[in-house]
Amino acid sequence: MADEKLQAISRTLRSIQPAHYLFRVESMSVLLDTSIEKYESGSFEVGGYKWRLCLYPNGNKKSDGDGHISLYLVISDTQNLPLGWEVTVSFKLFVFNHIHEEYLTVQDTDGKVRHFNVMKTQCGFAQFLPLDVLTDPCNGYLMDDSCIFGAEVFVIKYSGKGECLSMIKEPDDGTFTWMIENFSRLKQEAIYSEIFTVKDFKWKLVVYPKGNYKAKNKSLSLFLELANRGTLHHQRKLYTEFELLVKEQCNGGHVKPSHVKLNGQTWFCDSIKDWGFSNMISLSDLKDKSNHFILNDTLIVEAKIMLMMHSKNI
Repeated sequence: MADEKLQAISRTLRSIQPAHYLFRVESMSVLLDTSIEKYESGSFEVGGYKWRLCLYPNGNKKSDGDGHISLYLVISDTQNLPLGWEVTVSFKLFVFNHIHEEYLTVQDTDGKVRHFNVMKTQCGFAQFLPLDVLTDPCNGYLMDDSCIFGAEVFVIKYSGKGECLSMIKEPDDGTFTWMIENFSRLKQEAIYSEIFTVKDFKWKLVVYPKGNYKAKNKSLSLFLELANRGTLHHQRKLYTEFELLVKEQCNGGHVKPSHVKLNGQTWFCDSIKDWGFSNMISLSDLKDKSNHFILNDTLIVEAKIMLMMHSKNI
């Protein structure tokens, strides 16, 4: 029981009553005068387990409780628990202060948790409250010779649920180039590239040669689409930062080609399958031969995925 002798505890006041159990003792002075070493309350259930409060009116003398009232949380009805059982708990014990109308809250410090098992079925505080403090009416813990104790119990159980957040910056396979031949002959409102894969996610580019509904007959529209968003776990999202380009094919000796490049970022999910730009490039600039975007009736567009961030269950 050495851990109970040396344990660090905190005592604070709060107005809210204990969530799980109240234990009222009437005629407290009579109980203190008896030879009863300890008394266990009735059972209450929290977290799928049965619990009791155990009160030592004159202190648990085996754990340096002399001169104090000792109060413990006890796990009960353990006969039906599996072999080798252990229950991890964070708990608070209380005594009501009638003067302040608040509960003195006693708990372990530093977020300490307790482990109940077949060898240790009770945990608590041998020096819960000094007897002289308890019995002095000026302190407010006794009212009409009655005292109210309480308990809150939080059973810590691993739910088997978790997630892993992964971030991939500038993936090696993150660039996809699409050469669209016979561009002037295209009749479809939208055309789709073949699927390309970047780190287990499948993508495709979507081009509206004469613009989507927002840029009809004004601009070429270009979008990045997540082709297998169904692989995202329920209510999960995939954050992506990317570049979309319309490439200049002949720069007439310029040091650096004058590609049209726009940056985008979004969370792909069940409701957002694609993201891009309705006004990627105006049709007049696209068709201007001096800009060299179309050569031999071929247009080249490109996607560069620069960052992906997603979570998955573990």
